[in-house]
Amino acid sequence: MTALKEYQRLEATGLWRPHPEAQRTEVIVSIGDATLVISDLQGRALTHWSLAAVERGNPGTRPALYHPDGDPGETLELDDSEKDMIVAIERLRAAIERRRPHPGRLRLLILLLVLAVVAASAMLWVPEALRRHAVSVVPEVKRAEIGAALFRHIQQVSGPPCTTPDGRAALDRLARRIPAPDGPGHLAVLRDGIQGTAHLPGATILIGRRLVEDYDEPDVVAGYLVAERLRAETKDALADLLEASPVWASFRLLTTGDLDDPTLRRYAETLLTRPPRPLDDATLLAGFEAWGVRSTPYAYARDISGEKTIGLIEADPFAAETPPPVLSDSDWLRLQAICGG
Repeated sequence: MTALKEYQRLEATGLWRPHPEAQRTEVIVSIGDATLVISDLQGRALTHWSLAAVERGNPGTRPALYHPDGDPGETLELDDSEKDMIVAIERLRAAIERRRPHPGRLRLLILLLVLAVVAASAMLWVPEALRRHAVSVVPEVKRAEIGAALFRHIQQVSGPPCTTPDGRAALDRLARRIPAPDGPGHLAVLRDGIQGTAHLPGATILIGRRLVEDYDEPDVVAGYLVAERLRAETKDALADLLEASPVWASFRLLTTGDLDDPTLRRYAETLLTRPPRPLDDATLLAGFEAWGVRSTPYAYARDISGEKTIGLIEADPFAAETPPPVLSDSDWLRLQAICGG
């Protein structure tokens, strides 16, 4: 080894201790033929350490402390004045380490490749699996809490929901007339921020004020509620929220039971600005028949000409008969005034 021949003329003084109970002894340290030679001051060799087995007991600190591999009780201490010897020992240790076989490196490389493949696969299916699991285990009470928290963020854009005592009572009757599968849920009329309807976790539906103020009959808002109930049945509101959020939101929901404000705020902005998810005519007509609502008023509210919604007009399930009224005339008037006229 070239470095070994270079340092074989180098000597230094140090403190050597053969075992923990012994006194430290001043010694001469030199580099021999593949060994570190420790001699007394008269030049008599006290011990030889194999350079391949020299270990540093305190890397990066001074005085440097060395010991044979596997025997930390025998030590050699070199202070700062012996910098050349310390540098020589460290260079020799590094050179020896580089020349040693490393059978574990191939295994490590294979392991890392396997982990990379697993990680890449996990990135494809774990997020969706995590979201599905979160949606399946969150109870209705927690969904309602999430919906209420989301509604608070929506109100930062829309303002507080419209409410009057009479209007609120009429809105509750409308909720019972067009109920969700598990109950009437909750309806809220908003002054701004939404034109049609949107649903939140916890069976809450938001209604734009124009649906109660701009039409002469309650069948229009009832039609929008039917469509929104159908969207809620075909696409879980919590699932929609989690799909629109980073995967860590699902992990946080599973581990803490909550969603943070930034996640809810971003989804609130998305919910208010995106167009409603379209529904085919067959799905809509089945819903109108199930809830007992005429589809024609809703069709003309969506397209005043009726050209784009002709299927809902021609196949109105109540074209030849009158379904139960959505609201009484007095309740409809109260609802129309819920935002103050």
